[in-house]
Amino acid sequence: MRIEVNPQHPEPRKIQRAVDALNGGEVIVYPTDTVYGIGCALGHKRAIDRIFHLTGKDESHRLTLVCPDLSDIAKYAVIDNHQFRLLKRVLPGAYTFILPATREVPRMLLTKQKTVGIRVPHHPVALALCKGLGVPIVSTSASYRGEEPLNDPADIVQRFRGIELVLDTGFCGVVSSTIVDLTGPEPVIVREGAGPADVIA
Repeated sequence: MRIEVNPQHPEPRKIQRAVDALNGGEVIVYPTDTVYGIGCALGHKRAIDRIFHLTGKDESHRLTLVCPDLSDIAKYAVIDNHQFRLLKRVLPGAYTFILPATREVPRMLLTKQKTVGIRVPHHPVALALCKGLGVPIVSTSASYRGEEPLNDPADIVQRFRGIELVLDTGFCGVVSSTIVDLTGPEPVIVREGAGPADVIA
């Protein structure tokens, strides 16, 4: 099902429809401040497996936890004061931060180093979904294996035929988030993307 949603003022009943789908273990496509994401609710292992199947990505590809705000991040990642100041400066925004994971993160989402990717996108629809859901959205970009992310909801519907729900806010971006590793003594840019790298210090 494809539902058109106002990108700036998402209709509450449409957000609730998507939240109900996520709570029911379904996989959805939703917009972010960078690219469209494919996601499910944290805690639904079968839905996580479906994300890998639908996108053709193997389990070495790490999924990201999309959270509504900084206070939520602290449940799933260990953050010191210096890291918190950095996150507060740039989030919500087009960044994914790699951080040490807490015990709240399921093992299947961890790297061998017990880290997890965390994201707080600057997009009203994504944030409304996360707040309504009450747990992070386990997410990856709406792309198949090594292909570029799709930015047209019509193309997404055609490419990912097994998706239960697509929240359509029109064309989205094609540049993914900037990935920053915060597990060492200094921030390390792992991938330059939509978020400016020069503000990370």
